[in-house]
Amino acid sequence: MDKLYWLDRIKLQDRTKVGDKAFQLSKLIQRGYPVLPGFVVSAGVLREFLETLNSSEALVADLPHSSFHLDVANWRQLQQVARRFRQEITQANLPPRLLGAILEAVREQESKDLNLLIFRPSVVAPTAKQGLGNVSGLLEAQVCSYNEQAIAFALKQAWSQMFRAKSLLYWQWAGVELRQINLGVLVQPFRNAIASGVLNATSSEWEILATWGLGMSISQGEVLPDVFYIQPDTGNVREREIGNKTIAYRTSNASSIMMSEASYIVTDLLAEEKQKQYALTEEYLQQLVHLAGQLVKEIGANFTIEWTISNESTTGVLYITHISTPQSAIPNVSPIKGLAAATGRVSANAYVINNSQLKPEKIPNGAILVLPNITPDWLSLLQYVTGIVTEQGGLTSHAAILARELSIPAVVSVKDATKIIQTGERLQIDGDKGEIYHIARGEEEIKQEDAPVENEKFKVQSLEGLPQSLTFSHSLQLPIIATQLLVNLSQPSAIAKVHTLPVDGVGLLRSELMVLNILEGKHPSVWIGEGERAQLLERWYDAIAQFARAFEPKPVFYRSLDWRSHELQSLENSSPTAIQSVLGERGTYSYLINPTVFELELAALAKVQRAGYSNIHLLLPFVRTVEEFSFCRQKVEQAKLTQVRQFQLWIMAEVPSVLFLMPEYVRAGVQGISIGTNDLTQLLLGVDREQGHLAKAFNESHPVVMDAIAQLIQMAQKANIPCSICGQAPVLYPEIIEQLVRWGITSISVEPDAVEQTYRAIARAEQRVILEAARRQLKDEG
Repeated sequence: MDKLYWLDRIKLQDRTKVGDKAFQLSKLIQRGYPVLPGFVVSAGVLREFLETLNSSEALVADLPHSSFHLDVANWRQLQQVARRFRQEITQANLPPRLLGAILEAVREQESKDLNLLIFRPSVVAPTAKQGLGNVSGLLEAQVCSYNEQAIAFALKQAWSQMFRAKSLLYWQWAGVELRQINLGVLVQPFRNAIASGVLNATSSEWEILATWGLGMSISQGEVLPDVFYIQPDTGNVREREIGNKTIAYRTSNASSIMMSEASYIVTDLLAEEKQKQYALTEEYLQQLVHLAGQLVKEIGANFTIEWTISNESTTGVLYITHISTPQSAIPNVSPIKGLAAATGRVSANAYVINNSQLKPEKIPNGAILVLPNITPDWLSLLQYVTGIVTEQGGLTSHAAILARELSIPAVVSVKDATKIIQTGERLQIDGDKGEIYHIARGEEEIKQEDAPVENEKFKVQSLEGLPQSLTFSHSLQLPIIATQLLVNLSQPSAIAKVHTLPVDGVGLLRSELMVLNILEGKHPSVWIGEGERAQLLERWYDAIAQFARAFEPKPVFYRSLDWRSHELQSLENSSPTAIQSVLGERGTYSYLINPTVFELELAALAKVQRAGYSNIHLLLPFVRTVEEFSFCRQKVEQAKLTQVRQFQLWIMAEVPSVLFLMPEYVRAGVQGISIGTNDLTQLLLGVDREQGHLAKAFNESHPVVMDAIAQLIQMAQKANIPCSICGQAPVLYPEIIEQLVRWGITSISVEPDAVEQTYRAIARAEQRVILEAARRQLKDEG
């Protein structure tokens, strides 16, 4: 069996042995393109290693040849299976002859100025029914130092990711059996970078993204990179935009054996002068433009490359680190553009609705929904769609929030989308870039209507000896942080997903989206008016209890209803002529006008408490005045919620009047605040956040907004109450997280997809603050 393949000697017949990533790079390096040298540990090595596992578990012992179908609805079981697989792999010893061959290859490429290697998984599965797509989020690179134990551990870590819970789930979706997956591992030198980035090429435009240091700051969304727009036919720079680059990653001199990739990486805070400079000099910009021109001639107009400028010489050397081509052929036309609202890329037929107020009874299963806007009452229909395109709405609109929580790729604020796109047209939407493409049938490699293939040879139903309870753990080795990291939720279906994340509870449980699942198209007042209050109360209790039970003893902050009347026009008993407004009868003011539904909410919360859950708290929305709060507090006391010692009553700090009334709120009984940057920004700047075409004006990092946030945190500290933040600001502008930590924020609550990057940002900020304090102390003592 061939074990190792040098990157510059791979042949066509070797593709299934080395994987697609390595195969594509090998074609480039053999044609003279600048690719880092390296070698591939072939897929056969993994199979041979798995056959050496001496496990008492039949499930593990059969790994090289196993063919089973997971019960994906049983998330706990999925986690247990994945954990058992990965433990067996990482704890086993590599056979000496395998390790010897790898070490010999490493020695051949070792250089004096280099002390780190990177192991990049490279996979191919010829039988995949859905196409594997970009699996970089499943199979992440591993970095290690130049020593035997570190190399062995990094290789096993790279292999074990094939058996992560989300990987096993993905293989099943793609219709691939484990034995049909070929996983090679590309091993290359890992050097520091002067700058790194991405080049996206289409027939109409080349887009170059660039930042200082290693490229992970772009992939993790922690900087806004510089952008250069190139005209393909001339190579001229049509436009350039300076980014927001506050940090840069570089390698450390660490040499520990079993460290996570993050342990080999150091984060530097860039000097203000460097932040204002373009990361790409004109010389390297022209090299990339020339490189793109050559690639177009060889592989066609549509591709993406990742590049880095290694600092191995005084001037740096440009290398390609990754290349990918579209999985579905995209015609040579310019994309329709909007705002990238929810990550992911999908191809499907369009279903166009010209009037959002006329909600249909049903939507074709698997369609891309195209309409003017989405209001919360559309939730019941969204389970049938694979993508969303709206003409209106910004990144904090209901359409964007729902799409992100439901993991549906979405592009919002697409001008005239319902006129440009027709029902039945084949589309591809890219929720990461905010782009939509028309696709002619027959031009796709991915067929969305192909269902995943189920294999009934082995269906995991139970694993004897596994614990009945499971403590979910995150796959990353993360440092401990002092700032609480919470999550924003509304859908019970997201609970299992969040359980794998390092969160301290739910910072925002959006009731108005949660209850749409139980209302059956009727406004709560209709239920009450028809004498069905008891039935609705039971449903409301069940919905809240799911979250209380899942996160116990971690806190769950339930935000009471904050509906605007025009958002519910499809619900029975809603006004068909309601005025669309960011203000109106919303938040606690609506409770004063008619407290009936609010009283039902409080009764549901009280029932959750009586069921034995003391981790549920109440967050009042859009509070304008102290009088509104006092009215609500009286209702809370009447519901006997305050009789549970742990219960806390907070308010959303989103109406600017809170900046002037904070001491009075605290005296009236407010026990904590959660800053809602979405509403706070639109009210401070006078910009409707639902209007996507005003996206540039709706800036949650605007100095006025940041000053207001700082003031709120300081006032909360002075009043000795906790202060959280639950708007989109920390996600859209992760660079402000350090400021929040320095000001003394007690918790940050974000959507599930943003948890990992926010955790990292908090950790870096806290480490920087601690380091600065230590340096000051040493200076004072000296």
